[in-house]
Amino acid sequence: MFRRKKKLEITICMGSSCFSRGSRDSLEVLQKYLEEEGLEEKVDLRGALCMGNCKKGPNMVVSDEEYENVTPGTVVDIVKHHLERK
Repeated sequence: MFRRKKKLEITICMGSSCFSRGSRDSLEVLQKYLEEEGLEEKVDLRGALCMGNCKKGPNMVVSDEEYENVTPGTVVDIVKHHLERK
């Protein structure tokens, strides 16, 4: 029987604290990377209003693993790591 591969789930906090610390920039870098690599169909990318960890933001969750202090310079490496594990 044919099984669909589950998409990689990524949630980036877009709450005011994370947003002011650069989560929008990380989101833009990640969207560009996914588009350039043709990975949009393999990823379910979402935003969240607040993830409750404001002091350590910007925050991101990838496949139930939480990441703090995410920057545009680290966001792609985090996602690549998870895509390689799939």
